[in-house]
Amino acid sequence: MFDAYIICGTPRTGSTLLCNLLKSTNKTGAPHSFYRRQDITEWAEEWGLPGRDTMSELDFDVTYLNAAIKAGKGVFGLRLMRENLDELSAILDRIHPGLPSDRARFERAFGRVLYMHLSREDKLAQAVSLVKAQQTGLWHIAPDGTEIERVGQPAEPRYDFQRISDEVSELQAYDTAWNVWFAQQGVAPLR
Repeated sequence: MFDAYIICGTPRTGSTLLCNLLKSTNKTGAPHSFYRRQDITEWAEEWGLPGRDTMSELDFDVTYLNAAIKAGKGVFGLRLMRENLDELSAILDRIHPGLPSDRARFERAFGRVLYMHLSREDKLAQAVSLVKAQQTGLWHIAPDGTEIERVGQPAEPRYDFQRISDEVSELQAYDTAWNVWFAQQGVAPLR
């Protein structure tokens, strides 16, 4: 039995769909990207936490961690993109210093953790999807065409070979980095 799970991924792998499906069971928590650097302030405000400028960095980290776990609704679920792993590890190292590994820090913070590695085989399709979302501002759309998540003004997508190529390389590097991290931590994730 696990106390928490971490969905380890990269953008445009279906992690939002997986998070929504897990949440819809009403038994597997409410996973989110609680440690996506761009969203920490928004989550803190939603949870009614005091501002970062009103307390020490460590106090904020502890308060935020406790609020994130509480928001997880029973079983704690976290969606963690590879680009945010090092930051989360540093935060947990400040809260729980002296532990020998990221895995030990995660287990101290969240309890027994199940790791899931969410990856997309077709990196070119993943990169095109990512570039298109970045360009158009539209990240998620329902089957009926209804916009679910828009983070920017509507814009037309533009073919950009170099940008797509760069994203393919970065997405491959992130997947490789996850696999190296799993091996270093002695983690055998669900795939």
